[in-house]
Amino acid sequence: MKGLKLIKVISATTAVLSGFAMAAPAQTPTMIVLDGLMPGEWTLKERGGSGQGQKVCLGNPELLLQIQHGSTSCRRYVIENGPRKLRVSYKCGSAGHGVTEIKQESSSLVQISSQGIRNNAPFSVSLEGRRTGSC
Repeated sequence: MKGLKLIKVISATTAVLSGFAMAAPAQTPTMIVLDGLMPGEWTLKERGGSGQGQKVCLGNPELLLQIQHGSTSCRRYVIENGPRKLRVSYKCGSAGHGVTEIKQESSSLVQISSQGIRNNAPFSVSLEGRRTGSC
């Protein structure tokens, strides 16, 4: 008789816990640094470089997370999500993977470091991103 009561308690506990676990779907965390950036035209220049840089229209600031992989569909994992620093790891299947760190100096100036593998070749970039106008 004690065994039967124990089974009922375990079954009831399992039912409650499984219902609780399914009650809240997983959500992508808000990336605080990206939310604080001004939309518009941004110029990305290699730190220490003398070139003109690359201009991007930053409607969606998540573009900065995978600069070397463009609009490739990638899975992301947020490593650090603070008010001034964001660090994200991402995997893009056979296209490669990377880790990007964005440090926000202001709503119109960021420092970006990214490294990983793209098309079976390693990459490492250090960029300064600055809002330069509207687009």
